[in-house]
Amino acid sequence: MTGSLPPQAAAPDFELLAAIPAKAELIALPVWSEDGDLMVGPGAADIDEEYDLLGLLDAEGATGRAGEITALTIPGRTPRRVLLVGVGDQTSDHFRRAGAALGRAVRDRDVVVTTIPALAPDVALEPFVAGLTLASFSFSWRSQGPEWTPVRTVQLADLDGLRRELGVAVAMARASWRARFGATMPSNVKNPEWMAEQARAIPGLTVQVWDETDLAKGGFGGILAVGAGSVSPPRMIRLDYTPAGASKKTPTVVLVGKGITFDTGGLNIKSGAGMKTMKRDATGGAVVLGVMGALEAIGCPVNVVGLIAAAENAISGSAMRPGDVLRHYPGKDRGGRTTEVTNTDAEGRLVLADAMAYAADKIKPDVMVDVATLTGAIKSALGQQLGGLFATSDDLAAQFTAAGAASGEPVWRMPLADVYLDRLASPIADADNGPGPSVAGAITAALFLRPFAAGIPWVHLDLASVGDAPVDGYEWTAGPTGFGARLLLEWLRAPSI
Repeated sequence: MTGSLPPQAAAPDFELLAAIPAKAELIALPVWSEDGDLMVGPGAADIDEEYDLLGLLDAEGATGRAGEITALTIPGRTPRRVLLVGVGDQTSDHFRRAGAALGRAVRDRDVVVTTIPALAPDVALEPFVAGLTLASFSFSWRSQGPEWTPVRTVQLADLDGLRRELGVAVAMARASWRARFGATMPSNVKNPEWMAEQARAIPGLTVQVWDETDLAKGGFGGILAVGAGSVSPPRMIRLDYTPAGASKKTPTVVLVGKGITFDTGGLNIKSGAGMKTMKRDATGGAVVLGVMGALEAIGCPVNVVGLIAAAENAISGSAMRPGDVLRHYPGKDRGGRTTEVTNTDAEGRLVLADAMAYAADKIKPDVMVDVATLTGAIKSALGQQLGGLFATSDDLAAQFTAAGAASGEPVWRMPLADVYLDRLASPIADADNGPGPSVAGAITAALFLRPFAAGIPWVHLDLASVGDAPVDGYEWTAGPTGFGARLLLEWLRAPSI
């Protein structure tokens, strides 16, 4: 590990207030259109007595669309600045966009007071907090410090009494912040042991880490093979969460995260452009860390086990080669599946396979979910706004589709189409890891993984399509997104298992 990371900005804090303070210096109020007329409030009455807010909005051509901001400066008195923020149709998506727009508008400020969530607390609170938090995300290693910092405190007025609800909203937003931080961390700091350190730092969880010796003894041939070319040895990380009052009847969910801390492509080396974003190939592992750290705060009612298969896919004389055959967990003595490696850049499925096989053997969960930036093919299929969803049942697919829509991390179901199984055939092993991306690359990757679920109800999230945001947009800041944490938490808060 090299490099000394400077201190990073923290996510904004949120406070509840019964009303707008009399001496507030920066206030944000919601604006929307109703039957063609603009509306402002709550909190507008006192300001509107002296200043014609609706007249200002009309003069500025405001529409009330989600995220539109009109600013009013009041010299010589408080509040000295009022931001009128469009909330559109007052849907969860529109409140998330309003929060994101406000987060960008109040960077480098100490405090902003807002009544936006008070307009419709049941709909607005969680998405508003998520939008504002995530649009405030920053990562800086500049010698002169960051270009800007997030607003320090957001005071939510007219919402007194919603302390628990705010705690849940903040936990879900910060889970995405943690996932984005892990995906963004440069790989001269982030290696498999760094991932393990992040897991150990999460309070309230039981953590177990397999080092390279443990992995060899345990028969984790996929993780070992992928990590064999790096000076930073691989790890498998297990985190256990048990809810208060759990019993033998409490269901168990396993989350498996792909933690490739950097992906050169191995001996099937990527192009320079293809490697540019590969620090984000640990997104799946970072998402699992973010989710596991938020489970207690959201009141998750089921047992959750997080598994992170962490390795660096590097190039050296010890790297795995095209043509190698590896044996997955539980190893030779217990008949682990074998894979012929024909593409060293299809490494993610190799590490996920080991962790999934371990989960099926040792944990035997009620549902298994893996999350990974796995294939370029899913980006070709879905673009950069939808994650790929594969599921072994219509019910699970419906649950995750609904959770994606509710959380603002939408997914689209893809088929586990057996018609492509022949592409996985190997003349010497149970499967070929590199059937080629030209046809159904995301589907064949999912089909490769399916046997390792061993018949357990299973969801595969291929998030390579949404792993990077090319530009700032709504709650996304340009760079690795950490997509998936809010989706999983939305599902886990009330799973239908």
